[in-house]
Amino acid sequence: MSFCRFWFKNSRPHALPQSVLPALFAACLAANQADFSLPLAFLAVMGVIAGNMSANLFDDYFDYKAHHAYYRNVLNREGFRARIGKCVYLTSNQATVRQLLCVSLALMGIAFLIGGVIFYFRGVTILTIAAITAMLAIFYSGPPLRLSYHGLGELVIGVIFGPLNMIGTYYAACGTVDQSLIFISIPVGLLVMNIIYVHSMLDVIADKKTGKQTLAVFLERPWAMLAVLFFVLFLPFFIIGYGIWRGSLPVSHIALMLALPMAVSLFYMMTVFYRKPEKRFEPKPWMGFMRGWRQIEAIGIGWFMIRWFLARNLLVSVCLIGMVLSFTG
Repeated sequence: MSFCRFWFKNSRPHALPQSVLPALFAACLAANQADFSLPLAFLAVMGVIAGNMSANLFDDYFDYKAHHAYYRNVLNREGFRARIGKCVYLTSNQATVRQLLCVSLALMGIAFLIGGVIFYFRGVTILTIAAITAMLAIFYSGPPLRLSYHGLGELVIGVIFGPLNMIGTYYAACGTVDQSLIFISIPVGLLVMNIIYVHSMLDVIADKKTGKQTLAVFLERPWAMLAVLFFVLFLPFFIIGYGIWRGSLPVSHIALMLALPMAVSLFYMMTVFYRKPEKRFEPKPWMGFMRGWRQIEAIGIGWFMIRWFLARNLLVSVCLIGMVLSFTG
């Protein structure tokens, strides 16, 4: 049990909502279909969890091999306001690189084993989705592509945890894919991408110093970063509105617009970050749950966490509202 807890903790469980909630959302949507299978839906969500943990550990593995974990610790000592913490279990000798690779492969194996069970009942489509997802997850930071080092990391995360995640879970649960899923999975993918993109905007100095070419580093100028953020934040609501207008989504899905004020607030906070970085914000109840805020403020990272929490809670809100609508709308 201590072994499992150790690797679960190091697989960044705080990032699981960005994969699990879209999967649960897709499973809830599939529940309305005639051939819905609760056991297969459950297996699909478990596969998503195993795959996400594996991808996070592979990211640590490839980053550590490239020595970027070391560089980020150096930057922290130089005073850059970077969020660090990756690979601490390696730099502190709590685990070896070989152990990390073995656990990463084992978790990916579990994900593919689950995919094999679903394949038995649903056919080859699910394995195709799993294979594409696995390749993107590995090449996110792994050679030779290293997509996250060439300004494509945020887009890759959005595709994996949005359309691929939701379409795969939906198909596993009911054996079909409805066109309405396009008007849900793409917005969800953009909101997942938004979490990573906001992180890279806040961490742009450290990433630039380590040579990691995130989208924010590629764009470089604040006005360009904010322009892309506007697109990533508000296009999801436009797509949902268009889906309702053309009849592909039920009118009840207008309730997803309840999350729009969170998007507006996040965009404002990010704009202020580049104009008045010293300005501080306090969490409000409508911003969603922000665990351990007093401790966060005490160690001086409230400037980062309130924006990251808000980006995450925006996705959480859309998924939870959508799940409720799938049963009531």
